[in-house]
Amino acid sequence: MSEEQAIALKELLYKIADDQLILGHRNSEWTGFGPLLEEDIAFSSMAQDKIGQSYALYQMLHHAGEQAPDTVAFMRHADQFHNCVLVELPNGEYDFSLIRHFLFDTAEALRFDMLTRSSFEPLADLAKKIKGELRYHTLHANTWIKQLGNATPESIARLQTSLNYALPYALGIFEPSPNENIIMDAGFFQGEASLQAEWQSRVISILEQTQLNLPDWKTVTPILGGRIGKHSQHLQPLLDEMSEVFKIDPTAEW
Repeated sequence: MSEEQAIALKELLYKIADDQLILGHRNSEWTGFGPLLEEDIAFSSMAQDKIGQSYALYQMLHHAGEQAPDTVAFMRHADQFHNCVLVELPNGEYDFSLIRHFLFDTAEALRFDMLTRSSFEPLADLAKKIKGELRYHTLHANTWIKQLGNATPESIARLQTSLNYALPYALGIFEPSPNENIIMDAGFFQGEASLQAEWQSRVISILEQTQLNLPDWKTVTPILGGRIGKHSQHLQPLLDEMSEVFKIDPTAEW
């Protein structure tokens, strides 16, 4: 593997891992606050999955010469993170968290399916495992989107408002990497444009089964910058909270 390819691969791993870590933390904030006991448990379970997935990816980065997973997760500043802005936004009401869950996990399920064919064998092997875990996430999201998207006028209106708000951020999931061409040429990943096309098709197919209206894609301006360290004002406070215990004694062994 050339030096350029190694840099591009790390870039790919970081953005996927950071997405999982940050949304995992956001999902964990529903623990004890879910609208139903089952939803409290569901979001807690998905949070655990995502944080575990991020850890596996940070381990892969560590084997590639980066710092240890805990250091990478808890000692970086906001501008060193590569997650999309969508995942760092506050949870808000349940309707927003559900829409974000649906939009993001639909993309992640497709991403990890593509990654099972990655030329980087350790990533392909990990993707096969994570792909299985994400089946539950997408099943959960799709079930509730269909149920609440066909329920009462209030539930439909709430989801519609959150969908309209979240969609520009969701398009930021597919922000091309600075080394996108290298990633694709090396066969590490098929590329964000390919992923976005499949995602849009999948999102449309689910929403057509509801009373929600999807805006014209051409009218939606993506909110970008997260992949290159340009984040909202919400990320640094979240990182400070995440790392509070670790920073008391970074050398401690648990």
